[in-house]
Amino acid sequence: MKMRIALHLASLTLAGALLSGNALGEDKKMKVLIIDGQNNHNWKATTPVLVEALESCGQFQVTVSTSPPGGASQEVWEKWRPAFSKADTVLSNYNGQDWPEEVQKSFLAYVNGGGGFVVVHAANNSFGKWKEYNKIIGVGGWGGRKIGRDGPWVHIVEGKAVRDSETKGNGGSHGPRHPFKVEHIDTTHPVTKGLPAKWMHQKDELYCRLCGPAENMEVQGFSYSPQSKRNEPMLMTISYGDGRVFHTPMGHDVEAMRCRGFFTIIQRGTEWAATGAVKRTAKVPDDFPTEEKVSVVPSAKK
Repeated sequence: MKMRIALHLASLTLAGALLSGNALGEDKKMKVLIIDGQNNHNWKATTPVLVEALESCGQFQVTVSTSPPGGASQEVWEKWRPAFSKADTVLSNYNGQDWPEEVQKSFLAYVNGGGGFVVVHAANNSFGKWKEYNKIIGVGGWGGRKIGRDGPWVHIVEGKAVRDSETKGNGGSHGPRHPFKVEHIDTTHPVTKGLPAKWMHQKDELYCRLCGPAENMEVQGFSYSPQSKRNEPMLMTISYGDGRVFHTPMGHDVEAMRCRGFFTIIQRGTEWAATGAVKRTAKVPDDFPTEEKVSVVPSAKK
């Protein structure tokens, strides 16, 4: 009888753990697959910073899949098959030629089936003609995108996202790199909860005029663009099928990525994309930037 009760209690404990959403287990690191290999930005320099940003908190195990270079033969491309299904979250630092059809299908099945996806900076320039990718990222720039034709220009007015389909022109623009203030719209969302409502981001490109389907997309944070004279989305969350997507246009180069705010947002956004919650990376760093002052993560290199 005692044995039955013990087994019953054990089964209830296991069921409770599974229902709590902690299927990964507290002691198991979240697996992140970074895709790079082509970009009009210096991916060889920035991918190591992204790896550092994630692994430095001790909660992620990162693998990098580097695509063939531009102009590689079809035979070479046929050998590149990223293991999306083995990752809890995929992070894109890629902006280049279209992936092979088999890779595209595998990626869509992964996200639609519940996989996480994180979009960083120029990854939202990629695949302008790929309809489903544009749904996944919500909005993007360049890549032949046109405001109106490919979706509204999303900007923020009085704390609310506005979908502007009346304005015409190319999607995607930015002015000179400069430090800028990020302001959170939803301070209760897992990605932003507990962080200062406003903080200064390190010198970076401030993307503006991003357009796209913007379906199932919420803007969690924005910055004012002197170029567009609009509040432009800087932190976005998107639902696609059963998958969760975190999208930030920040992160042009190593200098921008070494912002403590960027490190923190990438950690939190990646955990949310993987699990739907932010628990392991919820602690606010003591050196998180303030509304008036940026904070830079020292380089580990001597």
